[in-house]
Amino acid sequence: MKRRQFLSSTAMLMGSTAVFSFLPGVSLAQETPVSGGTLIWGHSETVQNLDMHQTGTASTNRVLQNVHNSIVTVDANLSVIPMLAESFEESADGLTYTFKLRPGVKFHDGKTMTSADVKYSFERCKDPATGAVNFEVFNNVAAIETPDDLTVIVKMSGVNAPFLSRLAENGAGVIMPEGSGDKQGTTPIGAGPFKFVSYEAGHQVELARFDDYWDGPAYLEKVIAREITEPTVRLTGLRTGELHMINDIPADRMDEIKADTKFQTVTWFPLNWDFVNLNHDFEPFKDPKVRMAMDLIIDKEMLLQGALWGQGRTTASPSYPTSASYNSALANRPQDIEKAVALLAEAGYGPGQLKVVFKATTNYPYHIEAAQIMVEWFKAAGVDMTIEQLTWADWLSQVWVNKDFQISMMNFFTLWEPDFLYYSLWHSTGAFNYRHISDPVIDDLVTKARVTVDPAARADIYKQVQQRVFDETHDIILWFRNGSIAAQTTVNGLDTIVHPNGSNLNFHKVWLKA
Repeated sequence: MKRRQFLSSTAMLMGSTAVFSFLPGVSLAQETPVSGGTLIWGHSETVQNLDMHQTGTASTNRVLQNVHNSIVTVDANLSVIPMLAESFEESADGLTYTFKLRPGVKFHDGKTMTSADVKYSFERCKDPATGAVNFEVFNNVAAIETPDDLTVIVKMSGVNAPFLSRLAENGAGVIMPEGSGDKQGTTPIGAGPFKFVSYEAGHQVELARFDDYWDGPAYLEKVIAREITEPTVRLTGLRTGELHMINDIPADRMDEIKADTKFQTVTWFPLNWDFVNLNHDFEPFKDPKVRMAMDLIIDKEMLLQGALWGQGRTTASPSYPTSASYNSALANRPQDIEKAVALLAEAGYGPGQLKVVFKATTNYPYHIEAAQIMVEWFKAAGVDMTIEQLTWADWLSQVWVNKDFQISMMNFFTLWEPDFLYYSLWHSTGAFNYRHISDPVIDDLVTKARVTVDPAARADIYKQVQQRVFDETHDIILWFRNGSIAAQTTVNGLDTIVHPNGSNLNFHKVWLKA
């Protein structure tokens, strides 16, 4: 492949949840908002299963964030605060949680929310038959009591220290109308600021303002999320005025768009983290020497510059960079082809004897570019690597669901909560453990963290998990990627759109100039 001129990264780690930059003239809610209008959003990814309990993709969550609300949420500092609950209380022994619900909350079907809906939502997520991604959040839930319409009491069989913070993500904490489960996959019904109208697979999702929203109606009449995964096409739509806004500005056009006064830009760090996945069920990758060799083959900084044009920062830890659990002592292994060749030889793989297929999805074009760069490094180490490009649906089917792959690459969003991150991804039974990783040390650590109430002690346990993942090269952590939005100057309220988790987009306070 032809090498592009690498750009230097400007991302800096600051002492806040995320670093935001607004250029030029982004509306900071100083004008008086007006109601009306349809915002056309060029969404960089495709939506999958619309059932909020079942979906495991950030692309879907980013849309459904506007349809559903959770019982609790987080503030800018990622502290848990009430949402559909008016207040909550945890008992001193950590075994009882009491939620007082907001009165008068309406669902999109006109029903008023009661404690029965909360009980139904929690039990549906817990039920294995549902196929919920976050089912294990409720593993320790022994009983859910509803003494009146506005009170929910959750009784635990054992301490689950991250329980409240896990509920702060819509996947586990979303409240649905009682009995609506069979409709959620095709017609999601929630209590959020926008109600679902329609979904054309691979094309667009249409949402309409919900006038009875408990926190006041949105300004926009409609939001249409057009699914445009090709960066150049997305940018062209913005330039021609077909789109009001896009997320994921093409990395190689970032400086150009920031300098263009016809547009507003919002950038933040981080949006997500990326890693190379090794299938531990593939015979060569059962050997930690081979896995470490794969790590040593990759020059992470050069890959960042080549695939992302420097729009991010390398990291050896997937923890949210301002989290107390972030293990700052870890550093990416530098590229060392000679050592990689020696490790492969020790494992019985001489030059040309190891052949791997890298499955990458076109849903993330920079994953294809990263794989193309890596091919040359693998060749230098005597590894024959071929690339198989998959659509997002095919990647999810083959890699995520069927675990039919040898080596791949993926990014994860919104996993700011360490239990969600480490249990889901690295526990042997974790919902996101599609790499066949089974490490008793990690299983013990993440299980111990769940019953460790002291925050500092829990953070230390998660640092040990990160060290173990690194030492065993269970995965190859690459970088944090910057987030970005570009919009027409008629779009206002962009300072309110990015959720504190850095991934979800909330259109509740966004509005269009007349």
